[in-house]
Amino acid sequence: MARRDPEPVTALWLSHHWPEDYDRCTVVGGRHVCRRCGVLYPVAALVLVLALAGWWWPGGWDPVLLVVLPLPTVADWVAEHLGWVRYSPARQVAVSVPLGLALGAGFARYLEDQTDPWFWGMALGYGGLCAAVALWSHRRTSPGPSPGPSAGPPADRPSGRE
Repeated sequence: MARRDPEPVTALWLSHHWPEDYDRCTVVGGRHVCRRCGVLYPVAALVLVLALAGWWWPGGWDPVLLVVLPLPTVADWVAEHLGWVRYSPARQVAVSVPLGLALGAGFARYLEDQTDPWFWGMALGYGGLCAAVALWSHRRTSPGPSPGPSAGPPADRPSGRE
């Protein structure tokens, strides 16, 4: 069987995925672009412009919507990283839209007040949860250290660190 050349790496400013995860990307102009980011940031940018222009939901709704709208994405992220569900491009796009709505409204709040507790609560709360799950998942699935020369000196030989 002929060996296939590895796929070239797309600039990471277009996709933060390596070639082995290009199934999470769409191709735009011959370049891989993260599917979630390709939906999330245009939606967030549109909402940001609309919110700053005053054409958005009433500001009093922010405390509820900034908490509720990201939940589908967070649930999908956690479930996938814990191995409860398999990756689905359609589901990823669907859950990225409500997150984009919340993120755009959050960006508008941030531009008006860089210490806005609802923006930072959403960013740090959900971002921290997803980061913790990703780290835990990575540690859970990574192989442990292999025994060998790098494992330290044999038990019968002093390490010189006493």
